[in-house]
Amino acid sequence: MNSQPAVKKPDRNTHSSARKTKLKIVIPGGSGQVGSLLTRAFRADGHEVIVISRNPDASPSSVAWDGKTIGAWADEINGADVVINLAGHSVNCRYHKKNRERIMNSRVDSTRVVGEAIRQAVRPPRLWLQASTATIYAHRYDAANDESSGIIGGSETNTPATWRFSIDVATAWEHATDAAVTPHTRKVKLRSAMTMSPDRGGIFDTLLGLVRRGLGGRSGDGRQYMSWVHHEDFVRAIDWLMEHEEIAGVVNIASPNPLPNSHFMRALRDAWGTRFGLPATAWMLNTSRVSSKPNRIFSAMAP
Repeated sequence: MNSQPAVKKPDRNTHSSARKTKLKIVIPGGSGQVGSLLTRAFRADGHEVIVISRNPDASPSSVAWDGKTIGAWADEINGADVVINLAGHSVNCRYHKKNRERIMNSRVDSTRVVGEAIRQAVRPPRLWLQASTATIYAHRYDAANDESSGIIGGSETNTPATWRFSIDVATAWEHATDAAVTPHTRKVKLRSAMTMSPDRGGIFDTLLGLVRRGLGGRSGDGRQYMSWVHHEDFVRAIDWLMEHEEIAGVVNIASPNPLPNSHFMRALRDAWGTRFGLPATAWMLNTSRVSSKPNRIFSAMAP
């Protein structure tokens, strides 16, 4: 996957603290890594942030829902300025039938019910930022996948079943967004690359863990591109989208410099101060897709 944004990238000097108006931002599925990054940043800028979660904490800014039916949580949508839906079952799991159903249904159901809550709101939010994924794009070497000319994946020769499943999830996720009738709310679909942050449990933590254990070599032939985005740039991109009302539809959030897997892993090894990392061969990757945790690491890294 080689994704790049076609729209103008956010200015690194632009930050939401410069915005005078303080917003109410509602984040369904906001208790995960990405939601936590956004919550910290927006609260630091003085915004009100409500996190909607299946496992809410005891604070008044955390609200419970089941991710598939309208409930009291929908009251938070009414009168909000921005909704950022990140809800979905973790892909850091074994890909057996039950988990595949959870991964798919949690994304489609939560998107559908967020759209319904926005439709029913007396004062609907001006903006709905809906999570998607850059995994939707085809694996290719000839050009980057941008918003206007990117090729949707799944039809490549010898595409592994787990790749097709990930693309099926991404397309169903976006179709649920498109199906929502929200005439007073701008919709943006966030085709985000892997968000690299030092937080425990994130993809960067996982990859660095491989390097620490001497396993941070290339995956397969190492030629496949890895699209990524620094966590601070991700937050800036979300803030930029909130400010630019002319932007709607699909937006890639990714570094303009994707790297071949072998180069990416070498950079991690260099940063950690180790020269050697055992590679993962093609048969290891194929085994992992069936029996281990493919999407967090290997679906992003495998050819």
